Amino acid sequence: ALPLAEQILQDAAPRVRAKRGGPGGAEEQGGDGGGDEFVDARLSRRILEQARRQQEELEAEHGPGAPAAPRQRCAPAALPAGPGSDSEDDEEWPSLEKAAAAAGRSGDYGGEVEVDPEDEKAIEMFMNKNPPLRRTLADVIMEKITEKKTEVETALSELSGCPMPQLDPRVLEVYRGVREVLSKYRSGKLPKAFKIIPALSNWEQILYITEPETWTAAAMYQATRIFSSNLKERMAQRFYNLVLLPRIRDDIAEYKRLNFHLYMALKKALFKPAAWFKGILIPLCESGTCTLREAIIIGSILSKCSIPVLHS
Repeated sequence: ALPLAEQILQDAAPRVRAKRGGPGGAEEQGGDGGGDEFVDARLSRRILEQARRQQEELEAEHGPGAPAAPRQRCAPAALPAGPGSDSEDDEEWPSLEKAAAAAGRSGDYGGEVEVDPEDEKAIEMFMNKNPPLRRTLADVIMEKITEKKTEVETALSELSGCPMPQLDPRVLEVYRGVREVLSKYRSGKLPKAFKIIPALSNWEQILYITEPETWTAAAMYQATRIFSSNLKERMAQRFYNLVLLPRIRDDIAEYKRLNFHLYMALKKALFKPAAWFKGILIPLCESGTCTLREAIIIGSILSKCSIPVLHS
């Protein structure tokens, strides 16, 4: 028997094998007793052919030089299913940032526009010289609360069609905490107390406590996603008209452009096209104060999104 050191070196050294069916092939197979075998030429051609087809499909879909599809990472544990939960994950901030950068490079993002001063003067000729005061959710809720103080406790609230009860102090405390979260929200999961708002009969009253005017743009996008998915069309229309539209117009007026998250919220709101037209587009046109910048930005949504024929 060879020394142990020589046995190890002999085992580690590569050994050349003859092809199957070649000279000495039978002896090699017989002497080795069923060791490793090479892939034959026919099978190799089939493997290479399949690999080339897959590469051609990837290049056709993603362009030349597309990498192979990456393995999916393990998804984080999802929240328990309930009102407000849908197929998308809450943590969309990274993907939105990438989308914003890509849209900026490709010119697909219509939130920032150059306005011709002459065109702006032309559209001002069609504006209402004495526009009506713009109402927000806060204005509507405060009116109803004031009415309630002067009426009997059983008077129905016109907001939701049911009595507006005095809220439990614990509920107020919870939603004041939600307000603090939404005023600083950047990414991550939303409080579950916020997700269940669409299922509440007095959802507008609860929403008022969270002060939508203080939400970050990212929080407004997530809220639009939740409310457009879980509210009925008439209620979604009220959310669009009283919460989303005033925020969009204020953002355009202040920054002369529209924040990317608010732009994506407008696109997400088209999930309910009838509510979008009745809650955003028609009130904007009827206001008599739609600026050229607002018309270009919101019009770009209509040109880029697929809208059912009957609605358009």
